[in-house]
Amino acid sequence: MAVDWIGFGYAAAIAIGGFIGYKRKGSVMSLMAGLVFGWFSAYGAYNTSNDPKDIKVLLITSGVLSFVMGTRYKKSGKVLPAGIMSGLSLLMVFRLLLLLMV
Repeated sequence: MAVDWIGFGYAAAIAIGGFIGYKRKGSVMSLMAGLVFGWFSAYGAYNTSNDPKDIKVLLITSGVLSFVMGTRYKKSGKVLPAGIMSGLSLLMVFRLLLLLMV
């Protein structure tokens, strides 16, 4: 059983990003979204650690986050945080699809 360190790192980045959004702008929505998406990502990474083919939760979470943050990036044009989070989420989607094919 190999631990999915990349998945757990991704989950931590989401949670930390939500906390930073709260500290900088006082956005409770950023904090809540960061914690919820971070928790689901961590749960998905846990599932992937136990069974490398069990990518459903992490794939759905990163796909939704990629779409939402990609839309925000397209509207605002701001790289931080929307561009970075959409990019990380898209990379996670590609990684998970590659894990599924192997």
